[in-house]
This record gives sequence, structure tokens and C-alpha cells, in this order.
Amino acid sequence: MIVDTHPAHESPNMSTSPALAAQAPIAEGSPWSQTAPLFVVLNGGSGHIQAQERVDTVRRVFQEAGRHFELLEVSDPQQLPPTIARAIELARQHHGAVVAAGGDGTINAVVQQVLPTGLPLGILPQGTFNYFGRNQGISSDIEEAARSLLTAQLKPVQVGLINEQAFIVNASMGLYPTLLQDREAFKQRFGRSRVVALLASLATMLREHRDWVIKLTLDHSTHTIVTPTLFVGNNALQMEQIGIPEAPALQDGQLVAIAVKPVGKLAMLGLLLRGALGQLGDADKVSSFAFTSLTVSPRRPHRPRRLKVATDGEVIWMNTPLHFRPSPRPLMLLVPM
Repeated sequence: MIVDTHPAHESPNMSTSPALAAQAPIAEGSPWSQTAPLFVVLNGGSGHIQAQERVDTVRRVFQEAGRHFELLEVSDPQQLPPTIARAIELARQHHGAVVAAGGDGTINAVVQQVLPTGLPLGILPQGTFNYFGRNQGISSDIEEAARSLLTAQLKPVQVGLINEQAFIVNASMGLYPTLLQDREAFKQRFGRSRVVALLASLATMLREHRDWVIKLTLDHSTHTIVTPTLFVGNNALQMEQIGIPEAPALQDGQLVAIAVKPVGKLAMLGLLLRGALGQLGDADKVSSFAFTSLTVSPRRPHRPRRLKVATDGEVIWMNTPLHFRPSPRPLMLLVPM
């Protein structure tokens, strides 16, 4: 039986399928069954390809392979959390995997809910940069990515945490969240492309920005620094592309922090150029370090403060102190063999 596309609020009674009922529960570290059903959360708002084309492509690939699946489409961002919860419920019931189809922000939203369950997660990357998928060798072409899911294997992948909020690529405070908001506004006006993203970054750098005085508790030492932005990475590909030497530490159960010293607008533009050329780590106005635990507090800890932070491109508000650390539980990701 092939389970076809259904709205998020509807689902067929899959328990009547003998093939599905025969699936064994999946535990961490156990082999992945390449016949297990796939429950795809597809965000119609991510990427360049039209939503219906993505739906048609995924449906065709899985149907041709005779794979059991269900597509749960989301067009309204407010429906994303309950749709993810429904996909998790189905994956548990039928011993399958949840699949996230969208950009890094969409994948992050799915990871938030899937990570605590230990369920396998597959991804169909459809965003502008797709750092997470590219870092794991997963194609940005939706047909190729869908075909790779048919023969995928399980791999434990590190996830970062900021105050228990998961991030797969990066998390930050200060200027960078503002840059992301400006970039999203540019995309809404001029379309989604890397050129638009670069122009948005230039516009942000030319505006006035605030320097933050923060206290860092790094593992077992405390430091006070002044910085316009603090950036924490969990993606080796991104760290290598901008030239951060600590990138290999991400393979050793650590995260990597980048702090920029106070600089003027032109110097900030120079740092942006260095990052584009893969030379940011060589700049004397940038410090970077690997860690397993990092706490960020305002200079006056008796005065609670909420800070704007960004996780995988999504901007939210969080109460301080901000605590960064690798998740003690890995994400069980389906990757190409």
C-alpha cells in the first residue's frame, strides 16, 4: 500500500497495512530498515521550487520505489509545530522516520521535536544555503535527496543547545540576528538568492550598531568582553568556508564561538569581505575558540535581560543568561550511503 499526500489534519488508518504493522521499533544504534515508512513534513514556503512541484517530485520518487510514505504539507507557519507533532505520532505508531523538507529553519523546527524522541530524521534540504544538508552530503536537489532516503543509513549527528533550544547550524546574539531580520525583509522584497542575502548584509553593516558588554563563563573560566555580536557555530562546512581554524573541534563534541571586537562600519564591511573570502579567522579583530560549555550573562546579572537571538536563521527572544552546549543526545540522521 502506498500512502499518498494528505492534508496535515487528515491521515489514513495505516495500521491496516500488514507491511507497516510488521515493522520493528527503531532504537539508537540499531540498523535502519530501508523499508520503513517515511512521514514527510513539507514546508511550502521554503526555497526556489514551487511547493506543488516539490510535492509531485517526492510523491513520484517514493511511488516508483514502492515505499510507504505520507506527505504532510504546511503552508501556514503556525501549523508547522502541530504538523511536526503529527508526523512524530505517525512515525512512532508505524516504526518509521520523520522527514523534514525545507530550509535550515524548517529543519530546525522539526529537530526541536524529534531530538528528544530518538526517532530517525531524514531531510530534503530546500533553503538558500542548506548548510546542514550539505555538511552531511545530502543533495539540495529534491529528487536526488528523496532517492537517497530510499537507501539511507543512520548516523548520530551533534546538535547544539542554547538554553535547551536546539540549533543545527548556528546560534547568535547581537548584530547577527539583526542582519538575519534585514535579510529576510530583502528576500520578501527581492526574492531568495545568495546575491540578495549579500546585499542585505551590506545594508546592515552600514547602519549604526550597538556594542554589548557581556560576561563569558567558558568551561571553568570567566571573561568580560565587549562585542557587537557573538556567534556560535555547529557546522564544520560553514566554519571552514569563513576561515575559522577551530572547525575540526566540531567533530570532537565541541561547539565553536566567534566574537568580534568593537569596530567601525568600514572595518565591519572588511570583516564581511574576509568571511566571504574564507579569511575571517586571520583578522585581528576576531577571536574564536572551541568549548563544551559557554554561559553569556549581561554585565549586571542582578538586572534580568531578554536578548534577541538567532537559531538557524530564525530570530527569537530569550532570557539571560544564555547557556550554549552540545546536546548530550545526538540526532539520529538518515544520510546517503
